[in-house]
Amino acid sequence: MPYGLDDHGRPIFLISTMAMHTQNLQADPHASLLVTQPDAGGDPLGASRVTLLGNVLPVPRPEVAEARKLYLTRHANSKYWVDFEDFSFYRLDVVDVYYVGGFGVMGWVSALEYRGAQPDPLADVATRIIQHMNTDHGDALILLARALAGIESEEVAMTSVDRLGFHIRLKTKDGMRGARIAFSREVTNPAEARTVLVEMVALARQRSGAGQGP
Repeated sequence: MPYGLDDHGRPIFLISTMAMHTQNLQADPHASLLVTQPDAGGDPLGASRVTLLGNVLPVPRPEVAEARKLYLTRHANSKYWVDFEDFSFYRLDVVDVYYVGGFGVMGWVSALEYRGAQPDPLADVATRIIQHMNTDHGDALILLARALAGIESEEVAMTSVDRLGFHIRLKTKDGMRGARIAFSREVTNPAEARTVLVEMVALARQRSGAGQGP
């Protein structure tokens, strides 16, 4: 379902009264929205995803103008039907959140914690970072997994990344595993993420070399 987000992280929908899902919501507002990682590398179970649970209700009239602005910023083509009489804005008021970060990484997030959270600075570029690391730096990921996560692996793929670190999926002799590696320091933009990753790989190489005999 296409959506926009307001300042509190509440999804905003533009839906028609002719749609069955709108009629269902009018009868019972309880609903959930599953948001998945855009590119899971062909493995949906290893991808990050989050389910927002709550009540989907019409946006109050005094707030419609702001909702319209937010939604059209995200979905510009909607300008062709946004003012049709049967379309209106609805909003998911979040009451609970369930997050899965990949293999073995999951848990509940309270609505209070969700409302107080800030957007991650890497959110808009995470997919590009993941694709770049998996396509061009697979050996570096194997090295990082060995040096920083203590896991020997034949193949490693980055599955998600944020300002504090990243999740990886590993193919080991004992099967598939998941792990998280923390950045050496918090990053605030893509350039810092690249710098920190380069530093971490260099450190991992030093540790790997130090562990080898003369």
